[in-house]
Amino acid sequence: MAEVSVIIPTYNRARKVARAIASVLYQTFPDYEIIVVDDGSRDDTARSLHLLHPHLVHLTHKENRGVSAARNTGIKASSAPLIAFLDSDDYWLPEKLAVQAAFFKANPKAVACQTQERWIRRGRPVNPGKKHLKPSGLIFEPSLKLCLVSPSAAMVRRSLLDEVGLFDETLPVCEDYDLWLRISCRHPIHLLDRVLVIKEGGAPDQLSRSMAGMDRFRIQSMARLLQGARLTRAQARALLDELTAKCEVYGNGCIKRNRIGEGQRYLELPSKLRSL
Repeated sequence: MAEVSVIIPTYNRARKVARAIASVLYQTFPDYEIIVVDDGSRDDTARSLHLLHPHLVHLTHKENRGVSAARNTGIKASSAPLIAFLDSDDYWLPEKLAVQAAFFKANPKAVACQTQERWIRRGRPVNPGKKHLKPSGLIFEPSLKLCLVSPSAAMVRRSLLDEVGLFDETLPVCEDYDLWLRISCRHPIHLLDRVLVIKEGGAPDQLSRSMAGMDRFRIQSMARLLQGARLTRAQARALLDELTAKCEVYGNGCIKRNRIGEGQRYLELPSKLRSL
């Protein structure tokens, strides 16, 4: 059994997924398995995967079901005690797995960690804004505003996903935001302060570019977390404050666009949740 399962979801990215897989094959850490989940691609992804590495685990969805379903399929097919995620448009530097596996060996009580990353937008390096800087440790409250954990930079223990559950397949975007909130309200997420991931963005096929009004999915995630998780008083208060701010912005935006009923529901939601 491998020590690390690498889960790579992909959809219509034949060339980029080949690059992502190659970055795993060049890792200095040898004890891993690669599980690629082709989420209903209609390009040359299947042929590209077979030519690149015929022995990797290649799973296929007949229809496109979304990145959460693809990652969950990979997780369920995996066997290692440590799980690393790699999006098909990102790639790793050679020591990424070695650094994180060594961290878990040295810190047996840790359940989640991530590394720093370098951002590329439309072929050019960019510096992340201050709001995107990654904290370390108990990061629940700063993570409420926006997701501060990159799947491609993260590694977790399998036991953690047994505890908090998998990715929410009902969320078309912000599924990573949802999972890391469920984790960070219970456990520290440690930052290993080394750039070991190259993260590409700006492509027209990225979900974060194509899905308008993403805050409504963050609101959905927070509302469910408030009702279902054992949050501390401070966590619940911080969550309600951020949910109220997001509902005000999104609800007023709906009203301006003449979606009056939808807007009113979001404006009223914080009061309803506070009364529970």
